[in-house]
Amino acid sequence: MRGNPFDEIEEMLDRVSRQVEEGMTAGGLQVPGSVPVDVADTDEEYIVTADLPGYETDDIELTLSDGTLRLEANRTDDEAYAEGTYLRRERTETSASRRIRLPEPVDEESVAAGFENGVLTVRLPKVSGGEDSKQIDIE
Repeated sequence: MRGNPFDEIEEMLDRVSRQVEEGMTAGGLQVPGSVPVDVADTDEEYIVTADLPGYETDDIELTLSDGTLRLEANRTDDEAYAEGTYLRRERTETSASRRIRLPEPVDEESVAAGFENGVLTVRLPKVSGGEDSKQIDIE
């Protein structure tokens, strides 16, 4: 006896629904090409920590504009394979980006960023006042 084909579809939808719920309770769904970040709020500042393994400081661009921190990372690998030829090559160009809306204005002149072992840390001191666009140097 053959089962109802809709039972299989319902079972699949239940599995997908559970996966989405688990992803949301684990801190949100990760969109391909986006950078996973943590945003901490202390009394004095916001601290944004982003994972960017395989990137160098020169590959990363940070911009603060209108209360939004924009992170863009682009890397190109032009090196030839020394031990033979490639059968498949998918890792030549990699890019990632993320925009983080800050809930309060920050002191743009005091923003600091550091990059160590593939982890970017941006410190954004809180302040009230006007907001302009500012390029952030990474140390």
